[in-house]
Amino acid sequence: MPNSASAKKRLRQNQARRLKNRSIKSSVRTAIRKVRTAVDTGDAEASTAAFQVATKQLDQAAAKNVIHANKAARTKSRLSKAIKGVKATKS
Repeated sequence: MPNSASAKKRLRQNQARRLKNRSIKSSVRTAIRKVRTAVDTGDAEASTAAFQVATKQLDQAAAKNVIHANKAARTKSRLSKAIKGVKATKS
């Protein structure tokens, strides 16, 4: 337990930031899951729409340093590749 006033304040700040970061990470994971389920069903339009939402959330999370920028880029690349595979099989 913190003893000094500054340590107590730091603890409060860390707890608030942790909750906010968890919320952001959870919403990002949900958006990614929606893209992957749309890809698995083979729905190119739904996967593209879900990808746009996921891309925005990944970029925002990376901008806030909740996730690393390279992880966001890597995830977007993998999702994009999966969507292109769905579109290729439709043609």
